[in-house]
Amino acid sequence: MTARWLTLIGLGEDGRASLSPAANEALAQAALVVGGARHLALAEPLACETLAWPSPMDQAYPRILARRGEKVVVLASGDPFFYGVGSVLARSIPAEEMTCLPAPSAFSLVAARLGWAQQECALITLHGRPLEKIIPHLFDGEKIIALSWDGATPRNLADLLTRRGFGASRMTVCENLGGPRERVRATRARDFALEDVDALNTIALDVVADRDAGIIARAPGLADDFFEHDGQITKAEIRALTLSALAPRRGELLWDIGAGSGSVAIEFLLADDRNAAIAIEANAARAERIRRNALALGTPQLQIVEGRAPEALRGLPAPRKIFVGGGVTAPGLLDAALDTLAPGGRLVVNGVTLETQALLVARHGALGGALISAQIARAEKLGGFFAFRPALPIVQWTFDKPC
Repeated sequence: MTARWLTLIGLGEDGRASLSPAANEALAQAALVVGGARHLALAEPLACETLAWPSPMDQAYPRILARRGEKVVVLASGDPFFYGVGSVLARSIPAEEMTCLPAPSAFSLVAARLGWAQQECALITLHGRPLEKIIPHLFDGEKIIALSWDGATPRNLADLLTRRGFGASRMTVCENLGGPRERVRATRARDFALEDVDALNTIALDVVADRDAGIIARAPGLADDFFEHDGQITKAEIRALTLSALAPRRGELLWDIGAGSGSVAIEFLLADDRNAAIAIEANAARAERIRRNALALGTPQLQIVEGRAPEALRGLPAPRKIFVGGGVTAPGLLDAALDTLAPGGRLVVNGVTLETQALLVARHGALGGALISAQIARAEKLGGFFAFRPALPIVQWTFDKPC
């Protein structure tokens, strides 16, 4: 077994002042110290070779691996394995070859400054990610701690909160925590006027929802008016049935074929932060509409493929779940979907037309699975009274591919 030659050291803004004896000893014995320019300055004095992270950072990884067997130190902010470089290095270096000496993370420092229970907060990063990633976490009374991308992030976030009906939320901007330049300032989102925010900042958010705030429910079947659509949308009640049939599990990839408004794919992503989804849509206007819906509902990671299935499916990563909501009768589509579906994966198909329903009945007869029929009726005005107006019935076929 190779000895533990790589040491990851978490630094605070106070530099070496709060490092443990083990961390100081690792720096003293190091043949190479790698880190950002700011980290290298905080760790001074250093008597060995140093390497500042290049851009992109991965250009330095071969140089680090080339020193295997020597004493190498990598400096990081706070906890290297909490939105840090640790997990990236662990892809190439076994854990048994590394020692990690973390410092308190920015999340820990913010929670300590504000007296918040860290385990009760949503801990997210906006560093290198769209601001819209915060949207699913916005509901009245939630506490959020978010890593910033730069000094403009707090103001941009305040604008987003105000637009979405969360302008009364209290924002606390924490800059350079733990160091001599520490500064903590608070404001309401709608009144944001903080100037000269340092690039190294973390935002604490105490969410307050206005009466008209667009709060995204955690249960499947969001109201249809959450989505921009042209009528091609899996309606809320049928969507809830569809998501239940798809049974999203953490880390799964969904194909949403004939995505329409993207509603099923978006709710699949909302089910868990680690899920992934690809929306396949032939209509260019609808594909652009899906993109807008994904941003508005906090799932900017939704991948959109503009094209007609089954041709558009070629080269895509194999999914664990597939939903077909449109174009079911296209020659070869269901066969292509079943061929690509991962073993143990699940296919869910909704059919509205008689032709599609007949096809699903035939597939069920040949392959098995579950077949249901569902119809929803909503109360609507009829003269001076109300009556239930039924929507078109759907047939839903669910099939689990054998392992």
